[in-house]
Amino acid sequence: QVQLVESGGGSVQAGGSLRLSCAAFGYIASMNCMAWFRQAPGKEREGVASIYTGVGTTNYADSVKGRFTISQDNAKNTMYLQMNSLKPEDTAMYYCAAKGGWPCRDFVRYNFWGQGTQVTVSS
Repeated sequence: QVQLVESGGGSVQAGGSLRLSCAAFGYIASMNCMAWFRQAPGKEREGVASIYTGVGTTNYADSVKGRFTISQDNAKNTMYLQMNSLKPEDTAMYYCAAKGGWPCRDFVRYNFWGQGTQVTVSS
């Protein structure tokens, strides 16, 4: 069993930055992929960034490439999403997710999820 706990969401003005954290608990050794998703009201859930935990390979949605950075701290069993140059269209509920399978970059079949943390970007 794996439990994911997110933190770091909040409100920020356009152009600002936030860092989201996802702490993992339980049996996480088999979780090969971790990722950040987001969902805005009235929109479909979309993958934002993924990381192959064993190697550190990352992938980003085109909409956030160059602005967001996904990383992991294995000693702390924590994953991060550094969000810079935030835009109003980044406003969404952000979710941490994990899975044992791969590939990570396709953003499919993630079966462990955090509770979500709200990010609001004002213009």
